[in-house]
Amino acid sequence: QVQLVESGGGLVQAGDSLRLSCAASGRTFSRYTMGWFRQAPGKEREFVAAISWSGDSTYYGDSVKGRFTISRDNAKNTVTLQMNSLKPEDTAVYYCAAANYGSVYKKANYDYWGQGTQVTVSS
Repeated sequence: QVQLVESGGGLVQAGDSLRLSCAASGRTFSRYTMGWFRQAPGKEREFVAAISWSGDSTYYGDSVKGRFTISRDNAKNTVTLQMNSLKPEDTAVYYCAAANYGSVYKKANYDYWGQGTQVTVSS
């Protein structure tokens, strides 16, 4: 099984950058599509970004396109989310997740989830 642990969250000001990391354990990590979701209080968990197991394909939610970049290093079993030009509406708990099939946009397709890391963007 895959265990995921997020890190890198914190409090920043609007316009700042932040880099989130997801450390994975498990021999099958490299064959999973990896995604980032976020959830703000009172809202549904929202798709942020995803990357195929090979790293050849990336996907982004409309609200973060052009600002966030997802990447992975299968040799290190890590996934990162570089967040630039942060806005107050980016404030949420960010979750790393792993999926082995299906649409990357669907929460139900992800089998493993981290505990989340809080990102707070002040204005």
